Amino acid sequence: MINTLIQYFSYPFVRYAMIVGVLTALCSSLLGITLVLKRFSYIGDGLSHVAFGAIAIASVLKLQNNIYIVLPITVVCAIFLLKSGKKTKIQGDAAIAMISVGALSFGYLLLNIFSVSSNISGDVCSTLFGSTSILTLKKEEVIFSSILSTLVIVAFIIFYNKIFAVTFDENFAQAVGTHANMYNLVIAIFIAVIIVLAMNLVGSLLISALVIFPSISAMRMFRSFKSVTICSAIISVVCAVFGILIAILAGTPVGSTIVAANIIVFFLSIIFGKLRKI
Repeated sequence: MINTLIQYFSYPFVRYAMIVGVLTALCSSLLGITLVLKRFSYIGDGLSHVAFGAIAIASVLKLQNNIYIVLPITVVCAIFLLKSGKKTKIQGDAAIAMISVGALSFGYLLLNIFSVSSNISGDVCSTLFGSTSILTLKKEEVIFSSILSTLVIVAFIIFYNKIFAVTFDENFAQAVGTHANMYNLVIAIFIAVIIVLAMNLVGSLLISALVIFPSISAMRMFRSFKSVTICSAIISVVCAVFGILIAILAGTPVGSTIVAANIIVFFLSIIFGKLRKI
């Protein structure tokens, strides 16, 4: 098996997939904690459907690089969803449901009306559940994904204290002079970037798992925000690495394999948490 893996890693596309997979998983785990604690766990699912609708628009327009449409649309919707929880007639959960279902339906309708492929069902399934596209990344796509991921990670480290304050007590953070709205905006942009990056890795329907599972697994084992953040990052990266390796060796879908690894770790974390209490 080791010789087989060494042989696989001699190919650039496998190394590209591993780089993007690890960076995407790391970014997802960092922001996942904030989403879970702010009770916005479902926002990842809503934004992934928005990204699906944006991809459909890009496909109809026959754009070679859909990132220029998908990223701006997802960012705008992320900002709207995070603001919809306060001072709006449509509350956060209702807004997520409306945007999620609407974008998914609109995207599928566009793909059927303006058919750009002879295999619409296959294209939709690949977009929703992930495909082998993570194994066909070009060097330019890897560089672009690496830059965006690095920016998210660096910004999270720089604004760590502010994000911590806004996550746990936004009102108190505002009272002591923290610009909570600005940092909520930063969080929204980070989330949108992560959703777009994760589309190729796990597909739009499985992105929520990549964001949520590492966080809740870490929370089962640790209590402090810092410990949970570090543990979540480790879990997410390890699951991504093992998921990609198993998918390559066994020929299973990359996204589903990574999510399955996260589910296994979650149940192990429950056992570990109970043993720790004992």
